[in-house]
Amino acid sequence: MALCVAFGLNAKEVTSVNVIPYPQSVEMQKGAFKARGAQFNCDPSVDAASQRAIRGFAIQLSKICGKTSSFATPIGIANTAKNGKIKGFAFYADPALKSGEYTIDITSKATVVTASDRYGFLYAIQTLKQLLPVEIYGKKIASDKVSWKIPAVKIKDAPRFGYRGAHLDCARHFFSVDEVKRYLDVMAIYKLNRLHWHLTDDQGWRIELKRYPELTEIGAFRNGTMVGKDWESNDGVRYGGYYTQDQIKDIVAYADELGITVIPEVDLPGHMVAALATYPELGCGTGPYEVRTIWGVADQVLNVGKEETMVFLENVVSEVADLFPSEYFHIGGDECPKKEWEQSPECQAKIQELGLKDDEHGTAEQHLQNYVTFRMQKFLETKGKRIIGWDEILEGKLAPGATVMSWRGAKGGIQAANAGFDVIMTPNSHCYLDYYQAKDKKREPLAIGGYLPIEKVYSLEPTDEISPENQHHVLGAQVNLWTEYIASPQHLEYMLLPRLLALSEVAWCQPATKDFERFKQTVISHEFPILKLLGYSYCLEIEK
Repeated sequence: MALCVAFGLNAKEVTSVNVIPYPQSVEMQKGAFKARGAQFNCDPSVDAASQRAIRGFAIQLSKICGKTSSFATPIGIANTAKNGKIKGFAFYADPALKSGEYTIDITSKATVVTASDRYGFLYAIQTLKQLLPVEIYGKKIASDKVSWKIPAVKIKDAPRFGYRGAHLDCARHFFSVDEVKRYLDVMAIYKLNRLHWHLTDDQGWRIELKRYPELTEIGAFRNGTMVGKDWESNDGVRYGGYYTQDQIKDIVAYADELGITVIPEVDLPGHMVAALATYPELGCGTGPYEVRTIWGVADQVLNVGKEETMVFLENVVSEVADLFPSEYFHIGGDECPKKEWEQSPECQAKIQELGLKDDEHGTAEQHLQNYVTFRMQKFLETKGKRIIGWDEILEGKLAPGATVMSWRGAKGGIQAANAGFDVIMTPNSHCYLDYYQAKDKKREPLAIGGYLPIEKVYSLEPTDEISPENQHHVLGAQVNLWTEYIASPQHLEYMLLPRLLALSEVAWCQPATKDFERFKQTVISHEFPILKLLGYSYCLEIEK
């Protein structure tokens, strides 16, 4: 059984459960429910997508424990479950519950699950799987010695934040469709629900566009990659790759089945050298341009004083937006040097045309970036999208309706929330998983620098220093995984895990529910065996 036992008590006295993120309310009961071969009963009021997920859980349980659990949707199953007349698993809809909220009531006779929508049922299933033996995550029939009993417990649970995210940079290094799906799989286990997908940058353009096929023909490939941290080096190996639109749709659909929304990022107006290498006429004339083989921030940016550049951006985000049903579209906006704009006749003419001046809010060039942000914001509204931008979009004067992703610490997020903007907290002080996990960097794989142990990730409080009346503007939190120095899926997973689990509790649990010692013991005793069985690479630093 997946249990936690209080130290010093009788070993049979169960006090809590091994579940991450930990549920909001856990009430232990006497006895245990025998899951092996148990009937699955689903009320007809449960929607089709939820029924599909429940049926998938029944199939997996049957396969691993070696005894079939049948699936049925008899009328009135919810009422009989409430009256204690049902045996086995019973799932029914309760419209009084909020989206994502669920309850589980396990007795020796039945496991009764309620939720109002498919997100609640998906999260309930993930909790049930963690309550079961670790073998439930496998592909082979488990040993006969495995006990398929679930502790009797009442769980009432709901996420604290609606946005619980993980970011993946596929621009610096490209990861296959299957590798992206593995990323999504582990996100789903821990109830994360947003994949922020970084698809374009100076070092590669990763998304096929029918209107601009040259973006992937040219912009998706670079002539080598710097070696380690030697900025003067180049391994001479042509590198690249991109996702076709069919592959994008496949990943989006796969994520949706897991309850995850994919948010695309097209970083603009900086971080656009791959596009400039394809269409040099969109630059400020400082070429020649080539897809960058080194990391860092390029001075070369789009010439936003040209109307043809703005039309290009509208065409790009329009086609990308059509591939992603997400409510949000990330436009980047970070690390955009203004040097070229200061010297560009077209950009200076645009500044004059718009009447932009240096003032208490920022420079004329910063206001020019506000013009780009606002224009993309209004255009994407016609596509039914809201924009997210890195906290640099606060420089100058941000238009109402934008969402700020705070990465340069929490300061930008605090400023934005207190000014009435929605905020996603992802400060590099707590959420940058390209930082080292151990103080002894020599025994760690190469990282960008810094030191971010799992305890620090866990300590993040997204609403700190935000006035109580503005805390509702904090949509949630996210970890970011930039891949300049991460070229393999094994390295990627190692940097992600188990720190991703810490973020899952930050974003899911109420502050009073969090307990790092309980979390740590569960990671070591229960989650590591799950990750090992699934074949993930992960860091063991938490054990030290």
